[in-house]
Amino acid sequence: MSTRVAGPQGPTIESRDELVAYVEAGSKPMADWRIGTEHEKFGFYRRGDLPVPYAGERGIAALLQGLEDRFGWDGVLEQGNIIALRRADCPKGGIISLEPGGQLELSGAPLATLHETHEELRQHMIEVKEIGSELGIGFLGAGFSPKWTLAETPVMPKARYGIMQRYMPTKGKLGLDMMFRTSTVQVNLDFADETDMVAKMRIGFALQPITTALFANSPFTEGKPNGFKSYRAEVWRDTDPDRTGILPFVFDPAMGFERYVDYALDVPMYFVYRKGRYIDAAGASFRDFMRGRLAQAPAEYPTFDDWADHLTTLFPDVRLKRFLEMRGADAGSSIAALVALSALWTGLLYESSALAEASDLVSDWTASEIKALRDEVPRRGLSTPFRGQTVGDIARAAIAIAEKGLKRRSALDRDGADERKHLAWLAEVAAEGHSPADRLLSQYAGEWRGDIDQLFQTRAF
Repeated sequence: MSTRVAGPQGPTIESRDELVAYVEAGSKPMADWRIGTEHEKFGFYRRGDLPVPYAGERGIAALLQGLEDRFGWDGVLEQGNIIALRRADCPKGGIISLEPGGQLELSGAPLATLHETHEELRQHMIEVKEIGSELGIGFLGAGFSPKWTLAETPVMPKARYGIMQRYMPTKGKLGLDMMFRTSTVQVNLDFADETDMVAKMRIGFALQPITTALFANSPFTEGKPNGFKSYRAEVWRDTDPDRTGILPFVFDPAMGFERYVDYALDVPMYFVYRKGRYIDAAGASFRDFMRGRLAQAPAEYPTFDDWADHLTTLFPDVRLKRFLEMRGADAGSSIAALVALSALWTGLLYESSALAEASDLVSDWTASEIKALRDEVPRRGLSTPFRGQTVGDIARAAIAIAEKGLKRRSALDRDGADERKHLAWLAEVAAEGHSPADRLLSQYAGEWRGDIDQLFQTRAF
């Protein structure tokens, strides 16, 4: 049975210290660390490779309703429209939601091993493919919509996206492309304490461009090569400088929970949610909100739900909430590619010796060098030069560290295999030196003879 979204509840926030404590409360002992994998994909009609609108007998809403009816999901409604799915009998289970252009997202449950992550993704694909096939809908994993114009892309009926849609063009040239035409895969990981969080965040920012190069999978725009390996990563460079990219202060000695909270407080707001309604507060100050001086919601004070919402509207390459999000990769076109991202970061960050080795690998990299990498990698990918090497060389070193970390974790599947098997897809990419984008461009120029529809036919889930 469908349910309605609840409004913010709980006490109001009275001090900055409470905001710091909120984030710090995410700290967990290693035994409680989990792996949460999120990925997005483009739905398309198999006849004509056309985008799928929200409404209609074969639209996105029908897809969500079909999943609810057959597979035990519960629908989430906004203004009478089904906009997400969750499983009430599994409080920590995954959530299926919609991105602005209809990208279907699975936010996976926090799981103990990569084997569980693989099984979660396998089951999800079974479900969406079964309902999708009945509606004539297929799914494509790619970092950027390869064929449709922005005008051809559908718009989902979610009020917060309407606020963002109005605000984005005031901050950058490509914000709407980010909203409607990009898809990603990311992994969410835990930390033990402030020291552990800082170490993981620094490694995350330093190696995020390496991840972008390895998973680059968006070389086409509107049916033609766009000159980039990861156009999704390039789009983020011109979206909103207030809330995206590299955060240089992460590498300062004073970095900690307080420093990140101060950054978050200074990022302009998008909205306030009250009484089942999103109030447009784009550009407003969360500090003013804490003083009860928000012009759009006079005499209102934020709750922790408001703070949690605000943290989701920050989009740096590594995002801190009550866990860390690694956000640098294009969406992949296979389960193996999706799990590989989680495998890489789990191997690097969830085993102490691997964490130390990864830290040593990037310890003397400067924030300006990392930003330069971040700026260059979208176009040059694995061939991007860095300190007499290439990004591909660094990628192979990072994967070797991750493999050792996964071996030492000793998490075995039913056949006795450890988690290193989930790195196999990525190890092959690094060994060959060809990202998914490199392979796609080769096929486009060769056997596909410039026909972008072949991408949908050969790479769809």
